[in-house]
Amino acid sequence: MVEWSPIILSFKLAGITTLLLLLVAIPLSYWLSYTRSYFKPVIETLVSMPLVLPPTVIGFYLLIAFSPANWFGEFLDETFNLQLVFSFEGLIIASILYSLPFMVHPIQSGFNSIPVSYSEASFVMGKTRMTTLFKVLIPNIRFSILTGVVLTFAHTIGEFGVVLMIGGNIPDETRVASIAIYDEVESLNYRTANIYSIILFSITFIILLTVYVTNGRYMKRIWK
Repeated sequence: MVEWSPIILSFKLAGITTLLLLLVAIPLSYWLSYTRSYFKPVIETLVSMPLVLPPTVIGFYLLIAFSPANWFGEFLDETFNLQLVFSFEGLIIASILYSLPFMVHPIQSGFNSIPVSYSEASFVMGKTRMTTLFKVLIPNIRFSILTGVVLTFAHTIGEFGVVLMIGGNIPDETRVASIAIYDEVESLNYRTANIYSIILFSITFIILLTVYVTNGRYMKRIWK
């Protein structure tokens, strides 16, 4: 029998992660695109690490960091009464770190593609950097932002290794769809696993197809 709670929990996790990452990625991508700091390569490397590291490596170190036996985990527990191991909040933080490059890279590419003359013209007109960012730059990279949002949302839905290490398998708390599929396969309930898989496949396919079609139409309008 298919339970809908893992599907709902997956979408809840993906939605919250995407929203928080969007708030983080826009200023971070802007800084990476325009800074001349010597630390830029280091920050870009750290942002891109989840693309090459096994999810279990990230999950392991987060598990150690969030554990009450560690000073950081103990600090969170004693100061804020916050336990991130095997909790939905822990899943959110792990998902933000693991999906960070999927949001930052498209937005950073969008900023890099904007001609410098746009910003210069805005500054000549007396606009501040903040006004230039929100009134000039961001409107011109809306499809890059859309791509980052969709990729982050789809990637978070499909997470397995990180969420398993941090969240475990607690029903209605950390048992997302990918964990549910794993459980059903281990129990040889292939029919239920197949239903979960079809649901996730169909939803992510439709989301990605919509983005590619939208971006394709936009590029055609540009070249006309």
